[in-house]
Amino acid sequence: MAVRPFLIMKAIILFVAAAILVTAAADAVPAQSKLIILVRHAEKDISENADPNDPPLNAAGLERAQRFARVIGKYRPGAFYSTDFKRTRDTVSPLAAKRGKQVELYDPRKPNELIEKVLAGKTKRVVIAGHSNSIPGLANAITKKAVFRNLDESEYTVIWLIRLKDGKVTKVELLDY
Repeated sequence: MAVRPFLIMKAIILFVAAAILVTAAADAVPAQSKLIILVRHAEKDISENADPNDPPLNAAGLERAQRFARVIGKYRPGAFYSTDFKRTRDTVSPLAAKRGKQVELYDPRKPNELIEKVLAGKTKRVVIAGHSNSIPGLANAITKKAVFRNLDESEYTVIWLIRLKDGKVTKVELLDY
């Protein structure tokens, strides 16, 4: 008769262990790969007719925005983020329009909010447009390394491709375009 309580206790322990494993499996985040594409806005109009607070792109900048669409289009980004300036929106708008997507605005003073949103989202390939003093900082925050410096005012040619797997950076590439 002492055997019967032992079997019942063993069954209860196995049941509890199985329940814990099923719950843990349900809570587990599936492996997710992400590609975050960072770009500084293209060349802005610095003529005296341009709005000094929110200048549009100049002719070279418009051409660079089209080049960006050609170079990055092959990655098929599913989301686009930009600061609320004409030059940043207009840099990514050609590709966003081609992909049938809207450009979503973000606050460059709150980079961690943007990073958390991108990492928590389901979209696997994301473009973020910013400025000479914000995009390198975003790259540093995502990679968790202070490697990238602010860009020179005349530097418009760099694209960062940051690949992540399960929230960890696996590769960083710099493209010249």
